[in-house]
Amino acid sequence: MALAVLLAAGCASERVVLLPSADGRPGAVVVRDAGGEIRLDRPYAATARRVGANETYQASPEHVEERFGAALAAQPMRPKSYVLYFEAGSNQLTAESQAEFAKLRAEVGQRAAVEVMVIGHTDTVGNALGNDALSLKRAESVRDLLVEAGVAGEKMEAVGRGERELLVPTADEVDEPANRRVEINLR
Repeated sequence: MALAVLLAAGCASERVVLLPSADGRPGAVVVRDAGGEIRLDRPYAATARRVGANETYQASPEHVEERFGAALAAQPMRPKSYVLYFEAGSNQLTAESQAEFAKLRAEVGQRAAVEVMVIGHTDTVGNALGNDALSLKRAESVRDLLVEAGVAGEKMEAVGRGERELLVPTADEVDEPANRRVEINLR
């Protein structure tokens, strides 16, 4: 989703600049007032509303940084999610997920104030009660690894969802590796 920056400079004018989206997808915003509407649909497209007139122009990244840099720097980092996978019937990360955990740890370290939600899941092998316990154990093991990496435990919540939110729908008693996971949401 693209970000529009609105800056009101006293009562004299308002500016809206469409910023590029973080994922590169195109975005758009419509700016409406009593005089009509203007659609901004290119990165850095801008409009300035002044008494009696609207001016539309193409800003540049340098212009946006110069004019709005302080406001943009004050924004919190965007939320980010990670998924780690586990060996069957255990809370042991797969080798690939151990490497992914290193990226997660680095990302958490870059965030001054971070809240972390850790959600554990299982496949459908075993009974529901056992899977609830295993999913919580997986979430808690990832939380514990993050605490060891220096993340404050009070900024994290770990929950288990058992086999209730399967990534890959399966019948009961199916060993599906994609369902043996922990989702970590950073905000």
